Amino acid sequence: MHYYSHSDPKLTARFGDALLSSLAPDGGLYMPSVIPKFTPAQQAEMGALPFWACAAKLARHFVDERFSDEDLTEICEDAYDFPVPMVTADGYALDPAMPEPKNDFFLELFHGPTLAFKDFAARFMGRSVSRLMEDGDSRTILVATSGDTGGAIGYSFLNQRGTKVFILYPEGGVSDIQEQQLTTMGANSNVHALRVTGSFDDCQALVKAAFADETMTARHKLMSANSINVGRVVPQSFYYVWASLQAKAAYPMRPLVFSIPSGNLGNLTGGLIAKKMGAPIDRFVVGHNSNDPFIDYLKSGEYTPRPSVPTLSNAMDIGRPNNFPRILELFDGNLDDIRKSVWGASFSDEDTARHMRRYFNTTGYVMCPHTAVGHLAIEAFREDVDIDFTQITVATAHPGKFKTDVERIIRDDIKMPKALSKLMKKSQLITEMEPNLLALKGVLASVDA
Repeated sequence: MHYYSHSDPKLTARFGDALLSSLAPDGGLYMPSVIPKFTPAQQAEMGALPFWACAAKLARHFVDERFSDEDLTEICEDAYDFPVPMVTADGYALDPAMPEPKNDFFLELFHGPTLAFKDFAARFMGRSVSRLMEDGDSRTILVATSGDTGGAIGYSFLNQRGTKVFILYPEGGVSDIQEQQLTTMGANSNVHALRVTGSFDDCQALVKAAFADETMTARHKLMSANSINVGRVVPQSFYYVWASLQAKAAYPMRPLVFSIPSGNLGNLTGGLIAKKMGAPIDRFVVGHNSNDPFIDYLKSGEYTPRPSVPTLSNAMDIGRPNNFPRILELFDGNLDDIRKSVWGASFSDEDTARHMRRYFNTTGYVMCPHTAVGHLAIEAFREDVDIDFTQITVATAHPGKFKTDVERIIRDDIKMPKALSKLMKKSQLITEMEPNLLALKGVLASVDA
């Protein structure tokens, strides 16, 4: 598999080189040159596998010759050592042998070490980079986070030889528990938390500016772990393929719709790649908060990025989503074709809180604010169409990561996972930083000194 720059298809790279360089030489986003297609027999085989084994088979089609089949088995079995359940609000797990039809499922992607869906791509990325790094090689990893990405990347690369990780996050723009995850990896670790006096868009712009500075990139051997890196997007297709095969085995006659709470559009991009691979997904629904330039695009055909505004679903507070060009590339810029695959809507904080409280009072199921936006969207979609379908809302984070807001909204206590309870006792280590490239250069130089 080769990858090409979305802005200049003549610029190509192998998977490993695209992974380590993050952006193409012209600043473009790498795209897979070919999206594999699978026969019904191959899909049936993959659907019968545990998730990690299905992921290893899929990865074979996206990596290069430096990864053996044994490497991929080892990477995926180690990376995905946690469950990937699809459940109803009453705890009924999706099962091909289920006795009665169910409609409302949650694909819970928050059972990994940092309790967020970002663990899937981050752990695959970290282990892939480790395979590629030769003795004496080094990389400085920059990652901007609006909540969960930084923690997942930090834990994936924690104390990995030859790597230094710098996590840029907006002051006041993440939950207390998210900040605790970002800032407690240890004073002597290779992971550094940088609290930026600005928005997530400022953090993301800083990462892009750093890569645009050729001297800085060469000096520090910069690598991005944001979803500008194709190594973050491709693994997100794996769980859509596997989950859709499970759901279709249970309900072969009903259309299948996934709903995604979305910000930077990386999760949606992974889903669309899965659909183009032949995953039996009829449509995607995307839910956005008030930061919704992609929803405007779906409605009007006009795409206008804008400064982000803070919301209850903070990890989606992104006014300039990185992966919009990738979605255009997947569909050759054809808006009608995009609309056939994606339906979207946006919701206010008031909508989100009201829905979280109503659903909890009705079913007892607790959603984080992001998952609630996705679930709101698929309920709106159901009202907009006249078909029956199996709905699967992607649950992106454990509600305990937003304990204060969630308990205030549902007016009840929630049980905290042991990992989060232990985390809150750790001491923070934070570097404050202004949102400019000179400040970032100074921080990187001080760590190198």
